[in-house]
Amino acid sequence: MTMTNNVIVLAGNGSLYQELAQLLEDRNYQVIDHKYYEIYKDRIRFAVEVTNVDLQMKKAGIQKLDQVLPAHIPILSTSLAITATEIASWAKYPDRICGFGTLVPLSERNLIEIAPALQTSRDTIQMAESLIHSLGKEVEIVDDEAGLVFPRILSLIINEAAFTVMEGTATPGDIDIAMKKGTNYPYGPLEWADRIGLDEVYAIVQGLHKNLAEERYRPAPLLRKKVLAGMVGVRNGQGFYTYEKPGV
Repeated sequence: MTMTNNVIVLAGNGSLYQELAQLLEDRNYQVIDHKYYEIYKDRIRFAVEVTNVDLQMKKAGIQKLDQVLPAHIPILSTSLAITATEIASWAKYPDRICGFGTLVPLSERNLIEIAPALQTSRDTIQMAESLIHSLGKEVEIVDDEAGLVFPRILSLIINEAAFTVMEGTATPGDIDIAMKKGTNYPYGPLEWADRIGLDEVYAIVQGLHKNLAEERYRPAPLLRKKVLAGMVGVRNGQGFYTYEKPGV
């Protein structure tokens, strides 16, 4: 299936938005900022929505897209903090909604997971697969659960590491060294968290806890506090470690 070069990316100013927009442009897609999609609505062939932290913003964005775009235009939406089935329930045309998930940095991700909602049509799934393949990424279709697979597992490892720091068992540096040398991970879990963004990790863990209601998914209070304090990692210069702020 051939994709056209018209795409809309809807999100705030998170890292995934920025990296996905750059990847689309590098693959010769025209990326239209969400503020202007009504002007270009007749030229849009695919919508991508990537809000994870603010679910009210996510819902408003999905409903606006669903209202403005013709019913046959698919909407690919991150289903990391919430299921795709719930996202689709917000739409008048739920069959065009398909969940997906990945973590930044995109340059290190060869695979992107797709999680169809119960309402997702087969055509929508095929178009989502075609779009992701056109970006040079592999696709794996997974069941519709918050966090999907890789983001879920990694976020829970990070959450447990945050508990370990909070309880005074080990420092962030000690945890990261132990995990890198003991498991051969490319990054320690807290180093990884800072690269992804603590707010994104917290959104996934919180979504798992809300959706599955099990104690093992309870977000670490330290992780929550850092997000509330705006200490989200590399993006703003402070997370579990300190970084030089962009532009400084």
